[in-house]
Amino acid sequence: MKEDANKAVAVNEAEKLAAAGNTETSNFIHQIIDEELKEGGRCYGQKVHTRFPPEPNGYLHIGHAKALYINFSTAEKYHGLCNLRMDDTNPVKEDVEYVEAIKEDIHWLGFDWADRFFYASSYFDKMYEFAVELINKGLAYVDESTPEEIKEARGTLQEPGKESKYRNRPLQESLELFAKMKSGEIADGKMVLRAKIDMASGNMNMRDPVIYRVLHKEHHRTGKKWCIYPMYDFAHPIEDALEGITHSLCSLEFEDHRPLYDWVVNNISVACKPRQIEFARLGMYNTVMSKRKLRELVEQGIVSGWDDPRMPTLRGLRRRGYTREAIRAFMEGIGVTKQPNMIEYSYLEHCLRDDLNKRASRRMAVLHPIELEIVNYPEAQSEILLAENNPEEETAGKREITFSKHLYIEADDFMENPPKKYFRLYPGNEVRLKDAYIVKAVDFEKDADGNVTKVYCEYDPETKSGKDCRKVKGTIHWVDQKTCREAEVRLYEQLFSAQQPDQAENYQSCLNPDSLQVLHNVKLEAALGSAKVGENYQFMRIGYFVLDNKDSRPEHLVFNKSVGLKDGFKLKK
Repeated sequence: MKEDANKAVAVNEAEKLAAAGNTETSNFIHQIIDEELKEGGRCYGQKVHTRFPPEPNGYLHIGHAKALYINFSTAEKYHGLCNLRMDDTNPVKEDVEYVEAIKEDIHWLGFDWADRFFYASSYFDKMYEFAVELINKGLAYVDESTPEEIKEARGTLQEPGKESKYRNRPLQESLELFAKMKSGEIADGKMVLRAKIDMASGNMNMRDPVIYRVLHKEHHRTGKKWCIYPMYDFAHPIEDALEGITHSLCSLEFEDHRPLYDWVVNNISVACKPRQIEFARLGMYNTVMSKRKLRELVEQGIVSGWDDPRMPTLRGLRRRGYTREAIRAFMEGIGVTKQPNMIEYSYLEHCLRDDLNKRASRRMAVLHPIELEIVNYPEAQSEILLAENNPEEETAGKREITFSKHLYIEADDFMENPPKKYFRLYPGNEVRLKDAYIVKAVDFEKDADGNVTKVYCEYDPETKSGKDCRKVKGTIHWVDQKTCREAEVRLYEQLFSAQQPDQAENYQSCLNPDSLQVLHNVKLEAALGSAKVGENYQFMRIGYFVLDNKDSRPEHLVFNKSVGLKDGFKLKK
């Protein structure tokens, strides 16, 4: 009943999001496309074509997952196409390692781009041609001002910018200088190519933006061929137009850049004129989404890598046991809106818990073991019992578990002097051992520090699980000492204790010191010895766990906690 109540709370939050216009039926992007596909609309008779253009300078995180979900799922909804394009216009931090990781993560989420995989760098020749075209049209010029001078001349939101003294230089002169920039004759920072638009525009992005800079850096694909590179705001609309993109779906920070996007495609010789539509980025409490900050966490050794299970990267979430179904359900739940909002991390956990409750096999594991000896059970006897794999799934079947005189139970499942409403073991009290027998505590041992190390019980052989017999209030889990496996278990909490670490003066001051706890000598039922990477398990009465996909080995099992059993998602009033 408690689990149902918790689930209802999460459903209420989903209804709240829906009221704010965050469900698929009120997806404003889909509403726009619906209108454009009607007869007489901008896209009437066309196939919807989107793209996902990540920069290959890091691993994808949950924020990127929203962007890729919107682009790929929109294409799916309209039976259209979605391209995958690496935005590799900046050679400084890009690497082929990130390219392969991005492709794998997208496939893992269940999306595919077929034969439509592209690089921005593949269009460098065309971009150069379009830049020359703009110069010839009198719409671009080479500026020799210093970066500081260009910044100062841009003006403010209250004051217009000042035209560069190079703005009206002869076209031929700009063409010659731009050719020298390309040939490597110009040093970094000495010249840039700027679009000639409007220095008095109320939109700062339209005040003669830089569209090419000199950068003598080797590119991971083009090598040393280029020493000039296009700026994102110039390159991106060209890439979209050349690929035939109908809808360029991007996050809200590009809304002020849309006039420049349109200016570029309207002033170069391309037939396709894509439409840019912006949506709110994913904001989540208790985490950071900045790629720079995530990189710092990795490089400073605060986390073990981009795939650390505390990281918001898809690699980290996957290693922690998150499923693609849970992440996609999360994306569907938060919806698509123009209004920025912050999502509780616990809603993501709820989506995982809801998914794993249906799919995860049940197993018994004792994290803090103490011995339990059944004094009236024969020493040499051992028997095989049956236990359900998943009561939520009728076809999940049952598994065999072994039972004998010597078991392990959780340390906190026995108390010498228990409080009221404690229904586990204490002297004279009875409990059921899950899927086995009812036992009664008759004695116990302590160590020199007063900690209970062993409990002695008597069992009732007439109370074998499955028989119609008397009931007791408490049921506890256990494992058989004879057949159990040992493992290392890593318990994870959120990496940041503050709700919004980005707002702190130093985000690292908000790190949660208890975000990782490592337990050794954990006792597992024998079936977990054959666990496979990617299989999810519910450790009964504890939480959901997954075999670590990096450190676990057959001779040294390592399990990561995915999420607890209790739904911590709360509806904010």
